[in-house]
Amino acid sequence: METTSRTYSRNMEDEYQKFIRRMNPPRVVIDNESCKNATIIQVDSANKHGILLEVVQVLTDLNFIVTKAYISSDGGWFMDVFNVTDPEGNKITDQGILDYIQKVLGSDSSFTNSMKSIGVTSSTDRTVIELTGSDRPGLLSEVCAVLTHLKCNVLNAEVWTHNTRAAFIVQVTDNDSGLAVTEPERLAVIKQMLSNILEGSNKAREATTVVSHGVIHTERRLHQMMLADRDYERCTGVVGGDDDDTRRPDVNVVNWYDKDCSVVTIRCKDRPKLLFDTICTITDMEYIVFHGHVDAEGPEAYQEYCIRHVDGSPVKSEAERERMIQCIEAAIERRVSEGLKLELCTTDRVGLLSDVTRIFRENSLTVTRAEVATRGGKAVNTFYVRDASGYRVDSKIIDSIRKEIGQTMLKVKSNPQDSNRSSQESPTRFLFGGLFKSKSFVNFGLVRSYS
Repeated sequence: METTSRTYSRNMEDEYQKFIRRMNPPRVVIDNESCKNATIIQVDSANKHGILLEVVQVLTDLNFIVTKAYISSDGGWFMDVFNVTDPEGNKITDQGILDYIQKVLGSDSSFTNSMKSIGVTSSTDRTVIELTGSDRPGLLSEVCAVLTHLKCNVLNAEVWTHNTRAAFIVQVTDNDSGLAVTEPERLAVIKQMLSNILEGSNKAREATTVVSHGVIHTERRLHQMMLADRDYERCTGVVGGDDDDTRRPDVNVVNWYDKDCSVVTIRCKDRPKLLFDTICTITDMEYIVFHGHVDAEGPEAYQEYCIRHVDGSPVKSEAERERMIQCIEAAIERRVSEGLKLELCTTDRVGLLSDVTRIFRENSLTVTRAEVATRGGKAVNTFYVRDASGYRVDSKIIDSIRKEIGQTMLKVKSNPQDSNRSSQESPTRFLFGGLFKSKSFVNFGLVRSYS
């Protein structure tokens, strides 16, 4: 009887929340007049867990750069204000894009469903393969070689590596039919052969291989996969690893007991999609941001969030605090690609990715991150590569590779994250900047800081 009563109560609460959302559909205000150098987008809505990430995901998938943000989602209402530009730093003035933002973020109760059309891949016509395992030189080449051997054509792929771990999301079709691979026996073979490759020598950390035909947001899934794979657990003594403290972000978590919450502060070099990466991980760790402030107008980004766990509690222990710091650091670092950026643009063909990555491997280059896409019969691929021994890539090797692949097809691009931009303090005052002087702030231990 008691169980039935609790179930009835939860159902009533769910129905109430649905009613509130129907009565208060999202409202979007776009302002191109108030700010000289950015478009202001304000989103007001009934609150629910994950809504902040959904909005940030839309802005990120439209390739907007968020220069400032103010977040408030305490209680039953959500309000967020973003200052955004295009990748070149200009305001968003295209009326078609502005209308699209209004359509996607506002107006009706299909708020969540409408956003699934952006940055999300429906894989009914292709097979999605998710892989996690130990990273090593030549791993991408081996994966591509196996898929080619199994008569699978790679349409799109994204590869992240971090802290000796690797995560892949690969979309493939059958070579002959051009359709998704659906035969259970064939899928079982694909899964087994790829799992064998990813096992590597680290038996303590098992590889995982998942084959699906669902709907995914690739970058969100990569964050979830690497978080589940515990890539935030740092390894020492790895050549070219992530133990260089000078490159790590400054992340701190303290408890503000007067407000029964925790405050997360993040300071690191700014880059596109940084806000998405941090909010994604905070959300996936089951924390709710109910106040926040973001400033990324200079070369450095500052983020401050008041958070509580979904159960309503602040961070409860030193171990929980340390894990949160490590997970946010990892979320920031996964997309920071060390090495040389190479772009390949050519007519797509079966086995192209396998051939290119084999050439990289034969020239002792390891791929630290990759984005592979097929658009209108063209392969548009980006690779971040470095010498397998951890040394700077020899320009003679790159020249040799370009001659083999094609000078006009493979181009060397500068990596903006390798440039030494001088850091400067932002003039913007932090939302919680004075709180560190308050006696109501209690830190679990020593502040951990990496400049």
